[in-house]
Amino acid sequence: MQAVILAGGVGSRLRPWTSTVPKPLLPMLDQTLLEQVLWGVPEGTIDEVVVAGGYRVDQIEAHFAEHELNVRIVPEREALGTGGALGNCRDVVSGRFACFNGDIISSLNVEHLRALHATNGGVGTLALWEVEDPTRFGIVGLDASHRITRFKEKPAAEEVFSTLINAGSYLLEEDVFDIMPEGKHSLERDVFPTLASQGELNGLPFDGYFIDAGTPESWSNGVQACIEHRRFRSGGVVGTSWFADPTAQIGADHASSMVASNVKAAGATLRRSTLLEGAEVGHGSILNGCLIGPGAVVGANCRLNNVVLGPGAVVNDGEHLEGERRPAEDERSA
Repeated sequence: MQAVILAGGVGSRLRPWTSTVPKPLLPMLDQTLLEQVLWGVPEGTIDEVVVAGGYRVDQIEAHFAEHELNVRIVPEREALGTGGALGNCRDVVSGRFACFNGDIISSLNVEHLRALHATNGGVGTLALWEVEDPTRFGIVGLDASHRITRFKEKPAAEEVFSTLINAGSYLLEEDVFDIMPEGKHSLERDVFPTLASQGELNGLPFDGYFIDAGTPESWSNGVQACIEHRRFRSGGVVGTSWFADPTAQIGADHASSMVASNVKAAGATLRRSTLLEGAEVGHGSILNGCLIGPGAVVGANCRLNNVVLGPGAVVNDGEHLEGERRPAEDERSA
């Protein structure tokens, strides 16, 4: 089976990390984000991954050129929306295929999707997640046989008829392309409502965890879930944090954080933070919910809360930052 990853955006919510690296290649523990999205697919199920993307796709292609994943890029020359991006793959995708939004970290077992799809038939089967406030999502009505009866994208409060939302992971038949228009359009607004009205969509609610890791806060949630559920193949967990080298003498007070190799943080406090290769944090500094890029330097006695630092960015001794996004020094002076 093929898997399509919808990764057309530039990842603006994670800048400046994504100023130089496309979001699918951002490291989450010892895997790329793209590999974490595919984590719930049983090994040996996928023979080709098709990345529908328009931003720095040459880097994605180069990264996976000698990787065990067989990755093909279908580039977008212009923004096409979720439907247009998938429709752009119609010449390379055939039969039944999986499709994933490119930043979803979840406990979904794709085998359960396949079982429901095999039982009910139809053009598509969607993974569903329950939330308290569904107004930011696409909601579905579901009957007793798990067929989707209605689909409404981002309903107003008075339009809400369900708390089950589209979880961004699907099994689809190539027949879906028959009802997709050419050019820019939305799966959620233009395709799924039509299929639901035709009785061609199924829905599978699942339990566990569901995270859209596209913002700094939700990235930290994704890291924490990957640590707790041991979604890594190398490195190890020390306390509640993951270390690329669990034997390294980091010397930091840490919790629910990701610490890549060659990091220096003696005397620092790390809470729900990600420190990439070669980052340095000075003595007495406290980081909470921060994303620290490779080679970035945080001085001593700093207080950083929900801060994103680009590669090589510098925070001087004693600075207190709240929600700031600081690019590398050369980008700031450009």
